[in-house]
Amino acid sequence: MSRHNRASNLSFLFLGLVILLCASWIWQLNSQTDSLTFSEVEQLFRQEKVESFVVEDNLLVLHLRENPEESWRYELYDFDLFYDTLAPLVEEQAAKGVITSYDYQQDHSTNWLEILLPWLMMAAMIGAMWYFFILRGQGGGMGADRMAKFGSARTRTLSEKDKKVTFEDVAGADEEKEELREIVGFLRDPRKYINLGARIPKGVLLVGPPGTGKTLLAKAVAGEAGVGFLSISGSDFVELYVGVGASRVRDLFDQAKRTSPVIVFIDEIDAVGRQRGTGVGGGHDEREQTLNQLLVEMDGFAANEGVVVLAATNRADVLDPALLRPGRFDRQIYVGLPDIKGREEILRVHAKGKPLAEDVNLRTLARGTSGFTGADLENLVNEGALLAARKDRDYITMDDLHEAEIKVIAGPEKRSRVIPQHERKLTAWHEAGHAVVMHALPGHDPVNQITIVPRGQAGGMTIALPEEDRSYLSKRYMEDQIVALLGGRVAEKLCLGDVSTGASNDIQRATAIARKMVAVYGMSEKIGTVSFDGGSDEVFIGRTMSHSRSYSEAVAAQIDEEVRRVVSEAYRRCEDILTSQRKELDAVAGYLLENETMEQAEFLRVFGETPKVSVELEKN
Repeated sequence: MSRHNRASNLSFLFLGLVILLCASWIWQLNSQTDSLTFSEVEQLFRQEKVESFVVEDNLLVLHLRENPEESWRYELYDFDLFYDTLAPLVEEQAAKGVITSYDYQQDHSTNWLEILLPWLMMAAMIGAMWYFFILRGQGGGMGADRMAKFGSARTRTLSEKDKKVTFEDVAGADEEKEELREIVGFLRDPRKYINLGARIPKGVLLVGPPGTGKTLLAKAVAGEAGVGFLSISGSDFVELYVGVGASRVRDLFDQAKRTSPVIVFIDEIDAVGRQRGTGVGGGHDEREQTLNQLLVEMDGFAANEGVVVLAATNRADVLDPALLRPGRFDRQIYVGLPDIKGREEILRVHAKGKPLAEDVNLRTLARGTSGFTGADLENLVNEGALLAARKDRDYITMDDLHEAEIKVIAGPEKRSRVIPQHERKLTAWHEAGHAVVMHALPGHDPVNQITIVPRGQAGGMTIALPEEDRSYLSKRYMEDQIVALLGGRVAEKLCLGDVSTGASNDIQRATAIARKMVAVYGMSEKIGTVSFDGGSDEVFIGRTMSHSRSYSEAVAAQIDEEVRRVVSEAYRRCEDILTSQRKELDAVAGYLLENETMEQAEFLRVFGETPKVSVELEKN
């Protein structure tokens, strides 16, 4: 802590002590005297209600005849008035025995210190507050410094390690890097573009799911171009106090202009860039004022002055249209999930420098991790290294990486959980039903592992890994997905004669797929090729309050009927498969009850098959 901060803290501590002393003194004075007036005191004496009294330091303490234990106090500001008015009456009542005892103090002078001290303390408190909050604030001291700092943008720059990040460190995003090379070229040699009359984009919006490397791409652009990098989160702009967010936007672009050429990176821009007028009760709030200032700043600085704004979001659909128009964010780059080639490249980047066993095949690992983001793959390799260290090995094996893959997908195993035997039996037939149905469907992904060991919230699971990446889903594939999801429920009913709540999530997922087929994708012959939903998840309560359904109750009933028909047909298909392959179903369930986990080789052996290994994978 600096010397200035220590002095400021001590000053505030002193001010707090002064306030406490004033409050305690005033409380003490109030507690010493009751709310009596002189006329009320005189009335008590004349009505012969006073049994005894004493005067000490101009304080009159009365004891009444009705309750001698209770004392009444009155501060005598003028003792002479009290004595001249009541002294004859006191002597008369004392002679009659009404007043049993009384005493006057010898010193009857007015105690001006007691009278003036509370006012002096109050004046000292007001003076201290005036000094700290007005004089020092106007003089550019603590108040002005703190207010200026509160309205400044909380930007972050690259560390020495991040400054070395280039496009070589970004794997699986070749097209995205190609789009950003123009930005790098402009920042390196802007004259080449200016001479041709080209206008480089003011802003580039990186859109994609979480964990796909949007922030890493922004750092790589700065590293490739060798320019400054100012990073800030969208939530850093929004504050409780009105005007602070707009002030921080102005400060951010002032910093950028002073340090150009520079890249300004705004992460999670949807926190401040959401569409205006979508809140309940109107749109005039701090967030919208901040967005308005951002729009003005992006439209205000010259196109070729060396400031390029990069922003990242995974919710481009909620951004304000004014933010996406040409002249602000001119270009949108979609950073999607990596394909098998990209996943292999990402795995090689994260495996660099780690000791791998000879049996490790990153191509095989990449094939089985469809749908993984770059962050998931980095976590997978790290989890594999942790598992190898836990087993006291000096290298990472393929088994470690496979176990880490399942851990990333479903969570760690919970072998310590005590499971009743009837629950283990139900789980075994449930997972066996999933696996047998998946194997019987030709268009479904092959079964990779079956287990009844609890992971996360699941009592067991059947893992099917795709052999190839899919850009779209066909109607037949989605129907097979519904059949496979119902395999557990049908197996419970067929083999145990009862059903459980373990299939609730499967039923929800199957119903959701069927509803999208009917209402969104237009895959129902009865409903027709019509979309009734739009497929977007609404996030604004202000908009949903005024939103009305675009179809009638009759159409809604038809949609519900079609969803029920799709699920019912899938249920019948599932029953036919498990009934015809009851022998294999029992064999898989028995193996699970005995061994808890069944790998792909053992599963295929039940059907008299062997695992298929491609020639390409054997060579690698």
